[in-house]
Amino acid sequence: MLAPGMRRTAQRTQVYNAIVGLGGHCTADEITAELHKTKPGFPRSTVYRALDALTASGSVYAAHLGEGATYYELATGDHHHAVCQVCGGVLHIQEELVSALEAHLQEGHHFKPLRTEVLVVGICDSCSRTPGPRAARRRTIDAHVHFT
Repeated sequence: MLAPGMRRTAQRTQVYNAIVGLGGHCTADEITAELHKTKPGFPRSTVYRALDALTASGSVYAAHLGEGATYYELATGDHHHAVCQVCGGVLHIQEELVSALEAHLQEGHHFKPLRTEVLVVGICDSCSRTPGPRAARRRTIDAHVHFT
């Protein structure tokens, strides 16, 4: 949902809806391509301006998942990620784990976190079982993975 108080323009709404349709973890280029399906010639510069406004308002989260492009997803709370360096798959890290890390820093080191961003880069189970190059395509890794 677009943030309250944000000026709602047709372009911002269209970009936001494209992110919803793509399921998140999408680049500006992917959003532009999605919009071109129904609105050929939709300017890439408009997509970037809308993403800047949506990010600034808190409606959309811009994730820097390692090297390369910025990925956008709906802002539904804090986002912490584990990213497969082979296939680009993304796993959302459970907030409880991040809270435990913050508590450890505060209690054990008298360090008060103001903002926490967690990015873990590794290799997912699927890629570790079948080695070899994979197509670079972001996907959400099944959430049934549990960290202990």
